[in-house]
Amino acid sequence: MDLGVFAIALIFLVIVLVTKSVKIVPQSDLYVVERLGRFHKILHGGLHLIIPMIDNIRDILTSREQLVDIEKQAVITKDNVNISIDGIVFCKVEDAAMATYNVMNFKKAIANLAMTTLRAEIGGMDLDDTLSNREGLNAKLQMELGSAATNWGIKVTRVEISDISVPPSIEKAMNMQMEAEREKRAIQTKAEAAKEAQIREAEAYKQSEILKAEAIERMADAKKYEQERVAAGQQEAMNLINKAMSENKQAAEFLLAKDRVEAFKALASSDSTDKMILPYEVSQIIGSTSVLGDAFFKGISNGSSKNS
Repeated sequence: MDLGVFAIALIFLVIVLVTKSVKIVPQSDLYVVERLGRFHKILHGGLHLIIPMIDNIRDILTSREQLVDIEKQAVITKDNVNISIDGIVFCKVEDAAMATYNVMNFKKAIANLAMTTLRAEIGGMDLDDTLSNREGLNAKLQMELGSAATNWGIKVTRVEISDISVPPSIEKAMNMQMEAEREKRAIQTKAEAAKEAQIREAEAYKQSEILKAEAIERMADAKKYEQERVAAGQQEAMNLINKAMSENKQAAEFLLAKDRVEAFKALASSDSTDKMILPYEVSQIIGSTSVLGDAFFKGISNGSSKNS
């Protein structure tokens, strides 16, 4: 009976020892192992064996990225404006031993360091810079936190300022300022548009006048050329006529006869009824008769005046 109890106790002890010595570590976990109270090694994902009663699991950490919340706090800017600000820090354990032995609680340490750094940074910035330069503030915080967290085996991957709250009076003043700025930009835009329109109108008028002047100049050149060509043609014609008349005395009579034929032709083609066409000889006789008649009547009038 005693042997049976002893065997059962021995089997139970063996099972306990095996259970204590075999450790199955999940993929993303990190087990910090101490041997006789001193750091021994880090167990990563997989099956591991340790010595029961000698080796001890001091801490279990995760290698996944973790989130550290920065509690909302009141901060005074450089221009003495009291604002409330909070944020988020993303970090990751790179050295489990340093994260276990170099700091009591790395999450709390990062949160407190972030609040202190945030107060220092915003204390040196104006309100407008704080609101408009959030990306620069995030980068500055990440650099400061990353430098300190390296000693804890922690890598700060990202810092985000999630909310910045200003007092209602300051918010109202900012809204009024923004509205004034929008009105100012609208007036400037309208003035620029009017100025641009005037400039374009003046440029269009200038271009139109230039085109008109060029057109007038070209027309004048064309008219001048035409007159020069006509004058040259007339001069050439006169030279030919003079040459023909000097060489042939009947050339002048030919030209006069040609002009009379053209005149009679134009007169004959006219629709007027008050016209009479006489031969050249008849017109000469009539002309002579009219001259004699004028002389006869003139002589009679002179004789009458003497007798009286």
